[in-house]
Amino acid sequence: MPQKPKVAVWKFASCDGCQLTLLDCEDELLALAGEVEIANFAEASRAIAKGPYDLSLVEGSITTPHDAERIHQIRRASKFLVTIGACATAGGIQALRNFRNVNEFISIVYATPSYIETLSKSTPIAEHVPVDFELRGCPIDKGQLLEVISAFLNGRKPNTPRHSVCIECKRRGVVCVMVAHGTACLGPVTQDGCGVICPGCQRGCYGCFGPKETPNTRSLSGWFGDLGMKEQEIVRVFRTFNAGAEPFRRESEAHEH
Repeated sequence: MPQKPKVAVWKFASCDGCQLTLLDCEDELLALAGEVEIANFAEASRAIAKGPYDLSLVEGSITTPHDAERIHQIRRASKFLVTIGACATAGGIQALRNFRNVNEFISIVYATPSYIETLSKSTPIAEHVPVDFELRGCPIDKGQLLEVISAFLNGRKPNTPRHSVCIECKRRGVVCVMVAHGTACLGPVTQDGCGVICPGCQRGCYGCFGPKETPNTRSLSGWFGDLGMKEQEIVRVFRTFNAGAEPFRRESEAHEH
């Protein structure tokens, strides 16, 4: 009998939401479990199988010296490594520390700062090791996750959207909240993947899936200015779940005084 492919799921600095998305697959997860060996998935099982692994799914950003070493160990043991979620692909909400001195936060939050060992920045996995694919989202979409797993186990390229949320709004007939209501929206520069949840509820996009291909953030900021937004408000719009993503980081810094 041929050996089943080994799939491992790893956690770094994150909220576990993307791992929970895998568990939320329910019926699909049962079918997947029949085709692969879940070699390491602490969120679901205490069972641990030694590598090498055919596919590693990595959630979370690198924020400690220990994790900076551990991700190299995982990379060496993995044939394919896929990062899942905003933390792993852009540093996550914790990348807000990158714009300040992290030692100031430590002294305020912790009674004994000397016990805390952390890096000055929260960085995506790709800044430390080669990554075979980045799956965006906060959290990721379970349909896209299953597509990526299937693609790598079957030797093909994953088919996930790269167009903007605006395109999906038009496909679904969702009225533009920025044009109709003057609501700030990151839809023009954000990759689709959520099913336009927020614009569908007449709220602006928060950029959960990170920047789309070739995003024109400068032009969008001009629109925000026309809506009456102040510079600091524009900074906050680009500094959410994907604050560390290069196009969003660069645009936020352009409006910071």
